[in-house]
Amino acid sequence: MATDTTTVAPPGAPAGAPRAGRRPALRRDGRYASVFLAPSLGGLALFTLFPTAMALGISLFDWPVFGERSFLGFDNYSHLLHDPVFRRVVLNTVLFVVLYVPLNVVVSLGLAVWLGPQIRGRQVFRVLFFIPVMTPMVANVMVWRLLFQPGGLIDGGLQAWFGIDAPNFLGSSSWAMPAIVAMSIWQGFGYNFLVFSAAIDQVPQSQLESAQIDGAGPLQRFRYITWPMITPSMFFATTMTLITSFQVFAQPFILTQGGPGVATQTIVMYVYNQGWQFLQMGLASAAGWVLFVIIMGITAIQFFGQKRWVNYDV
Repeated sequence: MATDTTTVAPPGAPAGAPRAGRRPALRRDGRYASVFLAPSLGGLALFTLFPTAMALGISLFDWPVFGERSFLGFDNYSHLLHDPVFRRVVLNTVLFVVLYVPLNVVVSLGLAVWLGPQIRGRQVFRVLFFIPVMTPMVANVMVWRLLFQPGGLIDGGLQAWFGIDAPNFLGSSSWAMPAIVAMSIWQGFGYNFLVFSAAIDQVPQSQLESAQIDGAGPLQRFRYITWPMITPSMFFATTMTLITSFQVFAQPFILTQGGPGVATQTIVMYVYNQGWQFLQMGLASAAGWVLFVIIMGITAIQFFGQKRWVNYDV
């Protein structure tokens, strides 16, 4: 005769409460989970949370690398608000983001749609488009510097074919930032291209073929079938691209050194200059925290706004 060995919940226990026999197992699973999470949490605390808290503390001090340190309160932040150079570098950073993020997304999404699953040899294009992402940034920038500089490939080509001189891309305050944006798009669109291409591959071909039979054109199929299914990938790509674009440093640092003047200097370059050229760690930390708050605010807005356009149920 079969015997029922199921553990009976104690009288008076609320409905849905874990049974007494399962509690030791749950506690054991919790201990295992803590052990596996400990390295990641330790790394997060040691390399992210602790430096972030230290930067906040340093930002409240006059903290020269050498010499006496004194408490200033929020004077470093007040100095940043009244510093015309810092206001200009904030505008430069915002201009870079406004130009770079939409163009990056449009180029990468357009190429991903064009190289759909029906295209033969698309794996070759994927590799070619991703090569600039894998190439060291310094090498990419040096190649583009040879293109942009007076007497470079662009200038030489225009003189040879049309008899005109190209603008001084890196020496003009009007052309320097567009030149940096163009170089950055070329270097970075391959990552988002792979994200969008993988998302488009997951769209069922049967639905696209059914819509085509019903008379839907390419734009209608993309608008009503492909787009809703790739919005989670679009949200991920735009969020990560926004965060990294606010942290742009290597491209203007190597191409223009922030010049001419401060026309292409960004917030991260300002942090670098204050910290490692002028040795004012307090002011550099305050500028870093301003950038941190800007990125956190925009990221929070994106997460709250995703409910309006990101579809996770399709």
